Amino acid sequence: WSNRFLNIAPDNIDALDAPVPESMKTRNDYSNMPSTTMAFLPILVPIILICLSSVANFPGAPFGSGILTEILVFVGNPLTALLIGLFLSFLLINTEQRKEQISDSISQGLVVAAPILLITGAGGAFGAMLKVTPIGDYLGTTLSALGLGIFMPFIVSAALKTAQGSTTVALVTTSAMVAPLLDQIGLDSELGRVFCVMAIGAGAMTISHANDSFFWIVGQFSRMSVAQAYKAHSIATGIQGVTSIVFIWLLTLMFI
Repeated sequence: WSNRFLNIAPDNIDALDAPVPESMKTRNDYSNMPSTTMAFLPILVPIILICLSSVANFPGAPFGSGILTEILVFVGNPLTALLIGLFLSFLLINTEQRKEQISDSISQGLVVAAPILLITGAGGAFGAMLKVTPIGDYLGTTLSALGLGIFMPFIVSAALKTAQGSTTVALVTTSAMVAPLLDQIGLDSELGRVFCVMAIGAGAMTISHANDSFFWIVGQFSRMSVAQAYKAHSIATGIQGVTSIVFIWLLTLMFI
């Protein structure tokens, strides 16, 4: 499917005519380049903090249960870690107008991100509403009675992903719905649970569209209009999901 778009030019005229952003300038445009360490700090530090937080949360408490663990869990929270990375990136701005440049960059970022945040926020709110309603029990009871087997967790996950846009919400919500029904759909075995997790993952990638921030990242960085992104990206994620569940279904025929 991707090969169909190899020779198709992006059709977002506004993006094509836009000036080259600072992040896309060449080395020759800068008089002083930051060191390798400084350049990688905003990326590596958040990753290291998140990893340390995950280790600190292990049941065995490798760092104990004192103040050190609490600090690691706090700074390793993804939001906190990324904020620290943002502050470290400010050190890369080596100009006399550092404050003005930081302010301008944040303002431009808010203008671009605001519509995406509103759409994905609405999708997250919708997902939260789905979690507190009895729709999960209804879907589980109805779909399990249809004898869909491995397709049941895929359909539920795909429906939630497409409806509210968040892959994480689709994964967590579907897992909670399907867990009590594994015996009814014939997946209450070690391999059955493995294939169920794979089916939920396949559904959670189906389909990425306007209420998914990933859709906007792909569309804007590729300079595609919304319509073109639907054709290229959204349909591609649908093909990914369907291909995956067919392959998983074939595996269940072989091993269950």
